[in-house]
Amino acid sequence: MKIRQSLLFATAALALTTAGMQPSIADTADKRIALSNNYAGNSWRQAMLNSWGKNADQAVKDGVVAAGDAFTTAENQATEQAAQIQNLILQGYDAIVINAASPTALNGAVKEACDAGIVVVSFDGVVTEPCAWRIAVNFKKMGEIQVDYLSGRLPDGGDLLEIRGLAGVFVDDEIHSGIEAGVANHDKFKIAGSVHGEWTQTVAQKAVAGILPSMPEIVAVVTQGGDGYGAAQAFAAAGRPTPIIIMGNRHDELTWWKEQKDANGYETMSVSIAPGVSTLAFWVAQQILDGQDVPKDLIVPFLQIDQADLEDGLANTEPGGVSNVEYSLDDAKAYLESVN
Repeated sequence: MKIRQSLLFATAALALTTAGMQPSIADTADKRIALSNNYAGNSWRQAMLNSWGKNADQAVKDGVVAAGDAFTTAENQATEQAAQIQNLILQGYDAIVINAASPTALNGAVKEACDAGIVVVSFDGVVTEPCAWRIAVNFKKMGEIQVDYLSGRLPDGGDLLEIRGLAGVFVDDEIHSGIEAGVANHDKFKIAGSVHGEWTQTVAQKAVAGILPSMPEIVAVVTQGGDGYGAAQAFAAAGRPTPIIIMGNRHDELTWWKEQKDANGYETMSVSIAPGVSTLAFWVAQQILDGQDVPKDLIVPFLQIDQADLEDGLANTEPGGVSNVEYSLDDAKAYLESVN
């Protein structure tokens, strides 16, 4: 069961021996870590910040670090986030963890931080500056598997509606490229239209409602997360048949899917990155500060929920939240041991 395998990643696949990790080289009790986040306007980002806050607060209470503060820009603008990072440099943080508005536009500020001796770890929305560390899932694969799934369900293909995320963000570009690759591999499908839903139910619903009058029959909707329920509402409001909509592990999406499954046997799948990846990024920064040798590029698995796993997935997802995995220090050490 994929949801169980994925949700147990931190406690099973990460339950590797840490005997191979080097002993602690430098005490991090006086080190300060900051989170620079570019956007908080959807349930995934809220869950990500909540996971960071719980984890960082406990680390401070336990005396592992001196601070684990989180900062979110008012607007999703790379220039504003670059200024925020420069301010964090001036405040003397020892490490800055970044969920970036752009893979390239923050590189100047990131290089300034590195030149000042600050550890920079990017995750989810990663940066390309070589001095920084990067933690991501294979977002391109996350797009490809959607079309792979649809090819099994719809062997005759058909027209697809694509709902993208935030324009210009690494995650959006990578998932989109994966969907394009999937369509190239299964050429009976065609992207008939595309909108930006910004990973938010309300934005997605409005965007889909706006494009539907010009669309042919849509057999399926490929998505990026946080947009499935909004798409379903838009199709219902337009009086159009509900296509197969790929979901993104949000509670409202899983709840709607369960209702439809019980009512008429509706089938789909759901996939997303766990918002608790922020906790892994925190501990990676702490381990680097502690003198550990950490690879610059780290890949974590995405969470996939299939039809048979829906009830378990929903039961493990908080109302208003997202299916999640959070990492402890021991989990992070085990993960780093597995990739070293």
